[in-house]
Parts: sequence; C-alpha cells; structure tokens
Amino acid sequence: MADTDETGERAGRRSGPGGGLLMGRPFGVPVYVSPSWFLVAALITWVFGDQLDRILPDLGILRYLVALFFAVAFYASVLVHELAHTIAALRFKLPVRRIQLQFFGGVSEIEKESETPGREFVLAFVGPLLSLLLAGAFYLGMKSVEPASVPGVLLAGLMISNLLVAAFNLLPGLPLDGGRMLRAVIWGITGKPMTGTIAAAWAGRALAVAVLLGLPLLNYTGTLGNPADDIGGMDTVMDALLAAILAAIIWTGAGNSLRVARLREHLPELHARKLTRRAIPVENATPLSEALRRANEAGARALVIVDGLGDPTGIVRESAIASVPEHRRPWVAAGTLAQDLTDGMKVSADLGGEELLDHLRATPATEYLVLQPDGAIYGVLSTLDVEKAFVKAMARPQS
Repeated sequence: MADTDETGERAGRRSGPGGGLLMGRPFGVPVYVSPSWFLVAALITWVFGDQLDRILPDLGILRYLVALFFAVAFYASVLVHELAHTIAALRFKLPVRRIQLQFFGGVSEIEKESETPGREFVLAFVGPLLSLLLAGAFYLGMKSVEPASVPGVLLAGLMISNLLVAAFNLLPGLPLDGGRMLRAVIWGITGKPMTGTIAAAWAGRALAVAVLLGLPLLNYTGTLGNPADDIGGMDTVMDALLAAILAAIIWTGAGNSLRVARLREHLPELHARKLTRRAIPVENATPLSEALRRANEAGARALVIVDGLGDPTGIVRESAIASVPEHRRPWVAAGTLAQDLTDGMKVSADLGGEELLDHLRATPATEYLVLQPDGAIYGVLSTLDVEKAFVKAMARPQS
C-alpha cells in the first residue's frame, strides 16, 4: 500500500465534497475516505476470506465478516501511519489540509515545505516507523493467542500487512516516504532542496519501472512464495495489472513532486508590487470615455472608483470595459462597471510568493486593489497577470 504524502500546491485536490466521506477530525485535521477505498475493502474481504476458508474452514460464511474486519483494521493501521505524519507536521508548525484514505493507501496533504532537511527526514520517517511499531505490537499479540484461531489469523495478517506497508514506503523514490528521506539526505549534503527533489523523483521513476517489470517476474518465478507451477494465466494477468497500477501511481507521483518543487522554487518571483498595474482614481459618475482618457494620459491601465473623500470603493473590471462599444462610452458612468470592494480584494503591495497566492485563493476575484503600507492606492492586480508571470517563470530552466 502506497503512502504518497504530498507537500505544497495541489491543484484540484482540495478538501470538500470531492474528498470523499468525512470520517472525523483528529487533531483538527479532516480525514476523508475516498470512494475507491470501498472497492479495495471489498477486494481485501474477498481475497482474505478465501484464505480463511483454507485456514479455518469451520467459519463458513462468517469468514467474510472476519475478512471485512481485517480490511477495516488494516486501513485503521494506514490511518495511524498518516496520523504520524500529521502529528510531526503540526509539531513543526506545518499546516495539514487533510488526510485521505484511498485506493492504494493514504495521503497526508501537508501545505508547506519543511524548513530544514532534518525536519523533512523526520517527517517522512515517522510514518514507516509507526507501521513497524504496529507490526511489532501485532506480533506480541500473536504470542498470547492460539495461531489457528480467528484472533491469531487476524493478528498475523495485520503484522504482515504493516511490515509490507513499512517496507514498501521505505523504498527510495518519490512520492514514497523513502523518496522523501532520500531527498532530505541529498538536500542536507548539497544544501539545495531542488537537487534532492530531482534525484529522488528520478529514483521514483526508476522504481516505477522496476515495479512494472519486476513484480510480475518475481511472482512468476515463485520468488514471492507462490510455487511457479501453481500460477495460472489469470494470476499472471492480475500480477501485471497490479504492477501497472502501482508503477503508474509511483511514476505520476514522482512527476508531480518535480512540478511542485519547480512551483515552490519560482514562488518568490511572484510579487504584488512587481505585477501591479498602475491605476488612477475616478469618481463614480465619471463618463467611461473621460476616465479612459485620463488613464491614457497618465500611462495607467486600470481604474479605481473613489468616493468624495478619495477612499476606494470599487474596481472597474477590464472585461466590463471591453464589453462597452466605443460609441457608448461617453454615456456610461465608470461606476456602473465597477465591482464593489471587499476586504479580501485589498492586497498589500508588500505581499509576495506563497503569502500572495494564499491571499488570492482565499478571496477569488479577477482584480484586486493593491495598497501601500500607509493605505494609499498603489494600483490594481489582475489574476491574469499573476497567471502569466507564473507560466513565464515555470517555463524558465531550473536553477
């Protein structure tokens, strides 16, 4: 089961209706169960139930109830794994957007990067460490029960599954925990987090190829414990399908890690003061043609509506200006095209980087009024200009 913890910006993966079923908020962090989890839980119930039929044939149909309990208990272990990441992140004052249990494990959505490679290493390592501790606890539990009993089989299954979770996530490639640990080590050696990300992401891609080719081969040759003579055609197809899904998850996660790292590398280049359009103040009743004439004379590209005291009350939207034919502009008051200002639409000229993007995300709008620290009007910030600057920055070679 993959634990693809993710850090930074994740477009389209926000908490909300699309996050699945909300199960609770431990430590104030919402935990969602993705619809895909129910598919995997059913698959685990079916497979584990068939194994129980061979080990405890007297259970009969109740074996599937026991298998369902195992599926839920296993994902509870995955949740504990994710909570370890969450607690560590909160300890380091890193906000956690949510935890999601899904098709191949869990995802902890941590909103910011660790400040040091040491913290990054700890943040990644605590998850597999908790899985190993859980495996040890289940092993000790096995000592106090009969092996050929329901508790014995459940404890053995949970011990083995947690060992597999820990081992798989310690593999050195992003987006797995082991990849984040590798990134932290290279970051600590070179002093460059981007260098660590690139190396760990390519290690993740190499790992994806190894899983795609190696997992079916190991199972086909009987290396994973199944005698080669007992493996049929359907088993081979299922092994190949499982390997392809795992490889796709790892490959995609490694690519996403690279994109997020590039995004964060260029965030400091996004600064409100640099991206702001010069604006002129005009009163509400000023004809649009006159307002545009004044703006052209002043070399401005935006209009801000002010009241009789000179305080800003709205921003004339660029799209609204474009929608008015030129011959009608002398008869249209600029104020009729303005969007009323809210507090969220006021941006400090000193904002930049992640703080600027957080502000824009919190209050979506097409234009924002940019103010000097003393409250004076500096200009208008268009989200279109921010997007263009971001695309331009992302297109440049990595530093």
